[in-house]
Amino acid sequence: MMSRTIRAERVGVTREQILTAAERLFAEYGVCAASNRRISEAAGQGNTAAVGYHFGGKADLVRAIVRRHAVPIEELRARMVAAAEGSDDVRDWVSCMVRPVTEHLAALGSPTWYARFLAQVGTDPALCEILDEENRTSPSLRRAVDGFTHCLPELPAAVQAERGTMMRQLILHTCAERERALARGAATPRASWHDAATGLIDALVGLWLAPVTHPS
Repeated sequence: MMSRTIRAERVGVTREQILTAAERLFAEYGVCAASNRRISEAAGQGNTAAVGYHFGGKADLVRAIVRRHAVPIEELRARMVAAAEGSDDVRDWVSCMVRPVTEHLAALGSPTWYARFLAQVGTDPALCEILDEENRTSPSLRRAVDGFTHCLPELPAAVQAERGTMMRQLILHTCAERERALARGAATPRASWHDAATGLIDALVGLWLAPVTHPS
């Protein structure tokens, strides 16, 4: 029993080392450029087939990284959604979509790689569906979207879809750019992740409440 427990603990440690190494390499070099061999070596694994043994294909590895962060983000968002219940203010619901991510990144300390990892995966046609799948399974995100949609002004369906895409891209890439600047030690427009979220929320509220110009 003891040897089985020790082995399980070692497997758990190895998996975490691989996930951490993969997240960093994917963030810094892109998903395609980071081979399983390179990830195994960065994780300190003598067996270069360790990634395949523990996670299978690259899509499974990406999904495991997303799920490792999804738990704390879900907990943060669930609390924010509960506090926003009944609100008719677009800003409250936009905050429920932005702040769980930025607060999670702040809690991770420095450096972080998750925002850049998400940006890389989000622009990969073969992998971005993983993010969509995981988002669809989030109860708190579904509730946030429902509350947000309920208090939006009347918008044509095409405009709502267009602005939804803009919103996702702004959240994804604004966080990634801030994370990249912090990793380089470069100046950032806002002093903290909390303040960066405030600026991002301001911009997104303006985006959704902006007038619609109809074709002449």
